[in-house]
Amino acid sequence: MQWLLARAPGFQALPEEDRAAIFNFTFLWSLFEAQVMGNFARADLICAKADEWRDAGRLDADKYDGELAYFRQRYFANGQFTHHFAHLHLRPADQPDLVRAVLDGSNNDPRDRLLTVMMIVWRFRNNLFHGEKWAYQLQGQHANFTHANAVLMRLLERHGQLAA
Repeated sequence: MQWLLARAPGFQALPEEDRAAIFNFTFLWSLFEAQVMGNFARADLICAKADEWRDAGRLDADKYDGELAYFRQRYFANGQFTHHFAHLHLRPADQPDLVRAVLDGSNNDPRDRLLTVMMIVWRFRNNLFHGEKWAYQLQGQHANFTHANAVLMRLLERHGQLAA
């Protein structure tokens, strides 16, 4: 921690609660990937998980409505996508058309709603682990990671193989 505080651009300026949310995300993502994704996450495999849960009647998409509402507000406002949306850096495998349709409210299919939430969390993971979020020194990320952490904890509770 001391090394990061002394050397990582902007890290010292982050409030402790922001640093904690980001640290928690790294461990929650690792646990999610191990416990839910069989140690290997990829956009297509995340889609397959959503399909598997839907087919088994274990989707529970409504449990993520609070996080979806936050993402909709952040990425789509006043009838258009916000400047934040481009910073997700959605790739073709990340289902960008589906994500757009869910965020703008034109698609409310339960599987697609959960998949959108999962794809956004996936993009947070990629953007953090591949350095994109350092471009703005991790500023303004507390709410993003707090919501992502809530999604990961709920997914782990529902679909993980955790000890009680």
